[in-house]
Amino acid sequence: MKISPLADMAYAVTDIPVGGLSAERTLSAEALITLAQELGMLSLESARATYRIDRLAGGAYRLKGRVTTEGAQACIVSLDPVSSSVDETFDVEFWPDLPQPDGGEEKAILGARDVEPLEGGIIPVGRIVFETISAGLEPYPRKPGAEFTWSDKAQSDSKKVSPFAALAKLKREP
Repeated sequence: MKISPLADMAYAVTDIPVGGLSAERTLSAEALITLAQELGMLSLESARATYRIDRLAGGAYRLKGRVTTEGAQACIVSLDPVSSSVDETFDVEFWPDLPQPDGGEEKAILGARDVEPLEGGIIPVGRIVFETISAGLEPYPRKPGAEFTWSDKAQSDSKKVSPFAALAKLKREP
């Protein structure tokens, strides 16, 4: 089993300085191949993440950053390579005691920033970067001008000989 090239992008909260932590990560050629396979892409030429982790009140942390990628996905019609790029930002807070929402708070949650539980004292930057790339990819990449044309062979054969014509033949035969 391969380990995700983003798995090592995690920080223990004890390693985050009081003033916060800023970092930038560019993936190696080998890591790009592995990540492209995980994402179901044909290729990934570049992937770069810049981010900052800041301490918040009450033992919470805020991860904010940007991820950019360049690569190719398969066209859903022709399976030819289609250029694919991602340029997305992320902003997630990690809280040690995440309040459980009541049924009536759905509206407030949908409009709020992403909040996740702080588990094991680890900020999983790699997971957030992976999810951001995955969500930023075109779900149905299509090469310009690619069209899907399909005809049902059984249906086109049935148009040539109608059921009534077949019955008429049976009636004429002695």
